[in-house]
Amino acid sequence: MTHLRRSIACVLVGVVFPCASAAAQDLTVAAAADLQAVLPAVAAQFEKDTGRKITLTFGSSGNFYTQIQHGAPFDVFMSADIDYPKRLEQEGLAERLYEYATGHIVLWTRTDSGIDLKDGLAVLADPKVKKVAIANPAHAPYGRAAVAALRHEKLYDRVSAKFVLGENISQTAQFAQSGNADVGIVALSLALGPALKAAGTYVEIPTDFHPPIAQAAVVVARSARKDLARRFVDALKQPAIVKLLQQYGFATSQSATR
Repeated sequence: MTHLRRSIACVLVGVVFPCASAAAQDLTVAAAADLQAVLPAVAAQFEKDTGRKITLTFGSSGNFYTQIQHGAPFDVFMSADIDYPKRLEQEGLAERLYEYATGHIVLWTRTDSGIDLKDGLAVLADPKVKKVAIANPAHAPYGRAAVAALRHEKLYDRVSAKFVLGENISQTAQFAQSGNADVGIVALSLALGPALKAAGTYVEIPTDFHPPIAQAAVVVARSARKDLARRFVDALKQPAIVKLLQQYGFATSQSATR
């Protein structure tokens, strides 16, 4: 677990590809930033079950898609938008696609912000809300979901000038948590994580306000550890892993009790 924490720390200080120590690891996983609260526990369970080490790199799904197209040395890609893994499969760059979950978006603010979220997205039009953090919709699925929800409620044109764009949904949450934005539209999985749970409050955004945030994992075709990568993707179907995902607000097609 010490090595896992060191690998994650390298990512959080800005490394795009896995850190130099990743060469000694058995498996590298490129993961959507909405998994940042739950995936370390998933990886720890896999390490316990297999005795093999994992390096996790978190970021935006769109950026990972481009990096894998250009030969980034990942073994598994866990995307917050199923379309990216599907495209990689079509391009012959990935295999073994598995839809592991559906994500959800919420409206989050600090407990000391003085902003009441009871009216949902409508609060974003309030003059006292100066800045709204969303993930960059150009490459972050949660950003596209946020835009769709705002358009659904006919609020986009009224609040878009307030946007503070995060490179991914984790950075978006950091903007809201730090006070650099008054409110953030973030992943439920992060709102349920220890950092945001302790610092703020949230309300869920109805799922019919935006297209489903269908998420999928694939084995990267260039992986030199395909057998292990396939085992990891298959492990996402195990009841214990499914239960972990559900605890962090993900909807899954698999039962956690079977």
